[in-house]
Amino acid sequence: MDYLESLNEPQREGVVNTEGPTMLIAGAGSGKTRVLTYRIAYLIQHKGVDPFNILSLTFTNKAAKEMRNRVESVVGTDARNLWMGTFHSVFARILRSEAPHIGYPSNFTIYDAEDSKSLVKTIVKELGLDEKVYKANVVFNRISGAKNRLVSWREYNNNPIYLADDESNMKPELGKIYRIYSERCFKAGAMDFDDLLFQTNILFKEHTDILNKYQQRFQYVMVDEFQDTNISQYLITKRLAAVRQNICVVGDDAQSIYAFRGADIQNILNFEKDYPDLRVIKLEQNYRSTKTIVNAANSVIVKNKAQLKKNVWTDNVDGNLIEVLKANSDNEEGKLIASSIFEEKMQHQLKNKEVAILYRTNSQSRAIEEALRRMNIKYKIVGGLSFYARKEIKDLMAYMRFALNTNDEQSFRRIINYPKRGIGGSSIDKIIVAANEHSIELWEVLANISSFLPGRAANAISDFVTMIKRFQVEISSKDAYEAANEIAKRSGLLKDLYEDKTVEGLNRYENVQELLNAVKEFVDDPEKEDKSLGSFLQEVALLTGMDNEKDDEDDHVTMMTIHMAKGLEFKNVYIVGLEEDLFPSQMMLSSRADLEEERRLFYVAITRAESKLFFSYALSRYRFGRLKNCEPSRFIEEVDPAFLKVNERARVSASANDYTKNFVSGMKKTLASKPVNPKSNYKPSADFEPSDTTHLESGMKVEHPKFGYGTVAEIDNSGSNHKAKVNFDDFGEKTLLLSFAKLKIHPN
Repeated sequence: MDYLESLNEPQREGVVNTEGPTMLIAGAGSGKTRVLTYRIAYLIQHKGVDPFNILSLTFTNKAAKEMRNRVESVVGTDARNLWMGTFHSVFARILRSEAPHIGYPSNFTIYDAEDSKSLVKTIVKELGLDEKVYKANVVFNRISGAKNRLVSWREYNNNPIYLADDESNMKPELGKIYRIYSERCFKAGAMDFDDLLFQTNILFKEHTDILNKYQQRFQYVMVDEFQDTNISQYLITKRLAAVRQNICVVGDDAQSIYAFRGADIQNILNFEKDYPDLRVIKLEQNYRSTKTIVNAANSVIVKNKAQLKKNVWTDNVDGNLIEVLKANSDNEEGKLIASSIFEEKMQHQLKNKEVAILYRTNSQSRAIEEALRRMNIKYKIVGGLSFYARKEIKDLMAYMRFALNTNDEQSFRRIINYPKRGIGGSSIDKIIVAANEHSIELWEVLANISSFLPGRAANAISDFVTMIKRFQVEISSKDAYEAANEIAKRSGLLKDLYEDKTVEGLNRYENVQELLNAVKEFVDDPEKEDKSLGSFLQEVALLTGMDNEKDDEDDHVTMMTIHMAKGLEFKNVYIVGLEEDLFPSQMMLSSRADLEEERRLFYVAITRAESKLFFSYALSRYRFGRLKNCEPSRFIEEVDPAFLKVNERARVSASANDYTKNFVSGMKKTLASKPVNPKSNYKPSADFEPSDTTHLESGMKVEHPKFGYGTVAEIDNSGSNHKAKVNFDDFGEKTLLLSFAKLKIHPN
């Protein structure tokens, strides 16, 4: 077992101590994936545990695949028998086998967020409620939050606190919508993403024989990124590990940043209360970042009160100070960042893909995108519209889903009149109403449509039913690709897109072909035992945000929100928009808990950087259509100043293009034309240009673009930020940071 020799002492301890409850507190960059990988390998090789008896839960399929590949490189193909994947994929797999015990079909449909919100809109419309008050997004988030807390619609409607809260928010019908939404999902044989966990909890709670079966199967349970679990996820894992208590959780409370989607930091903070015999192992050595970056991150996170104490450290080099870029506007901030990246590339042969630009909100990307385009720097925005969220893709997949589950109302609504069959909205509503009023399944109404709907529409629906029956035969007798190809052709969807010769139409047609390529790739994968269309659709439904991002070889700068960046690392990182009310967000200042979550988000951003880190902020920014004056974020002040280098000047490479030169020239003109104190008679020199202040001495005459002429009184070279006291003729004594100030030295 040579791999044990490559581990430090705490890592080794985390690998070989396999029995009983264990918590690995893993600081950023501490090699937790390696520890988890080797722990699984150790269980198989040294303890003789069958891979079928190991459950390893992650938060992205990408992470699970990476870990499985690493285990396979150590133990061989046995690793393929591991129960390893995301919470949702593992428990969807269990539900496929056990769903009939709780009244769902085994081929239940999995609704994504768009499907769920579409159903909410339909219910709001049917109830005659104001769609502006009962916004689908708001209602769905309320339902999702309830499910994550394991509150059913019955409990919700019997809880006076929830009802009073809805009343005070002018949404008294939320409980009713929750009830109808749940009933409609059940009738449609569909589960939304939250149901995959919610219904698993119900399954294990109400059917102890099934719970016992999986308790016996999973002798060892491991949970990665434990700080991101919600109550529902925690209770499932706790139940599964209750017999043997061989549960190992790995996480970092300092990186708990998903409270907005239900994550509960108390799961990791209070884990020891549920397991008094808990072994706690701290992975504190950072292998990723420089000492400067590690120590700067420590100086920030120490200010949080709710945390598990640890001391993250590194043997890496000291590295560069963190450079703080100050800009007058968001557009100028974009230009400063683009110029900085250009210079880093020229001076250090840096590749675009080694650079990340992180922001608090997606809306901040515009100004930076424009600046990067002007400097011909390739970039990619992570977290935009995913491939599987595109209309044409969802249309074809809706055909597949409906053929598999003919009670799926959302898929039915999407495809019944696309391509057009002359079936209007009123006919569709009548079909849904008939199914609800007669308490029969949607497919039964469709199969006997002449009894419910007269005329041409009934004939069109009869043809539709015949087509779906043909698809069902294809699905039952052919693999996923053959069935999907047949559905794409016979539905008329492929023909409809092919006939649209616009640029957009051609793109949509190519996207559908790419979907069929994905199905073929799925079928050709030797590791996939189940080649059915149902299996493919489940895999797609369970993709996470990061899984949807395709890896490619293109050399581009990565732009994303900090939430999307978790788990990633880059050589150079720019954290932009560090302004009060933006980061920390104005919406996260109402409580200490919220502010501490924002601080953890800042900590995550800092610790993505390996070699160089840049902060930037603007003094003014357009927000919600209005120009707003901004002040630097409190988070900049929370970083120990010993690790900062303030620089408000543009960093310009001599080999930069004309755009960069024009930008610098524009800055000079701006500085030269800035209004000054009305009491001052100072006018900037026509040839004003900041001098190199490296050798500035007391007694020298200097000029500042705002304060005018003055004499250097004192130089302070102690510490990392060199300062100068200057007596200005019109403004008196000022202390200036030399890396920050713009001073022109004049001969005495």
